[in-house]
Amino acid sequence: MTDFDQDDIAAMRRENPDDLKRFMRDQLRAGNARRTTPPVVKPPPPPGHRPGAWPTGSRPPDPLKPRPPGAWAEALDRYRAGIGSKNDPCDCGGCQPATEEGQ
Repeated sequence: MTDFDQDDIAAMRRENPDDLKRFMRDQLRAGNARRTTPPVVKPPPPPGHRPGAWPTGSRPPDPLKPRPPGAWAEALDRYRAGIGSKNDPCDCGGCQPATEEGQ
């Protein structure tokens, strides 16, 4: 029963006030049940998934190679002067220089 008007409420109050309270609580419960969304189901992990591990066939990157104390200042001076280096495009140590075979 979702359609009710003032006459229905007045009749419930006259006949039995407890019925009106129960009716109103049922109306609230029905409204709350319609509003709540079902919980989101987490999709299952892909086969072979290991939580917290690197994907199969990969590994973390290597740390940067240590540089002598003046290397950063020298590289900055070269950059400001517009002079390249033999290790271009990058002299960070983490990048792989391009080879003739890989081009």
